[in-house]
Amino acid sequence: MTHMHITSWVLAFILLILVIMFHRQGKEKASVIMHMILRLDFIFVLITGGLLFKDYFLDAYSSFLPEAIVKAVAGIWIIMAMEMIGTKVKKDLPSRSWMIQLIIASAIAIALGFGRLPMGILP
Repeated sequence: MTHMHITSWVLAFILLILVIMFHRQGKEKASVIMHMILRLDFIFVLITGGLLFKDYFLDAYSSFLPEAIVKAVAGIWIIMAMEMIGTKVKKDLPSRSWMIQLIIASAIAIALGFGRLPMGILP
């Protein structure tokens, strides 16, 4: 499940970059299509993340529950920031603050997911 979750959020980052690139190139239809696909990918990110999160309620991993909660909140923050970036770019509004939030939340989630929590792929 971990690999599926990582694949889905890597795909989300790629799709966000495509949304921004297509909009800047003036290809509005392609940008809107990529944004809709990004929203569908958010469902996969949420489902796989939720399935990983439920494992922290088991006895073996219960000591990591507070860190898992922080990671889950950071993950939802990432999805919110990505959606706001896509929407702001589409409306030609400044999105720098959301980009900064995306970087901060991503750093928190990646540090916890790969570095601290036991179900990551790193030892």
